Amino acid sequence: MLANDRCDQENLIAQLKGGVKALAMPVGDLVSNWAYMVMASLAWSLKAWSALVLPEGGRWSEKYRAEKRALLRMEFSTFCVALIQVPCQIVRAGRRIIYRLLSWNPWQGVFLRLVERLHGARLC
Repeated sequence: MLANDRCDQENLIAQLKGGVKALAMPVGDLVSNWAYMVMASLAWSLKAWSALVLPEGGRWSEKYRAEKRALLRMEFSTFCVALIQVPCQIVRAGRRIIYRLLSWNPWQGVFLRLVERLHGARLC
């Protein structure tokens, strides 16, 4: 159990170095480097927060719990492809805006549950 926790921390550090590039400073100014690192850590926090806010109750609670854990442990580049870079068509019809997903991926159910959670309930 402790070995797995250590591996999780090593994977987290590797993701911050390689996936998000939070520790790679692209400019020479100290303030700019700080801003870059804050933006990268906010992106990483968005991934963790989206996993933690997912509901896991109901009929499929075991499946939802496994998806939540997988999303929490997912690499950042995979998270971007699965949940951020989703091709979508935006249509204005009448007095509403319709979002049409243009492709399917295995994480689409998780994405739609997350959208429903964010749209339907207050988080605080």
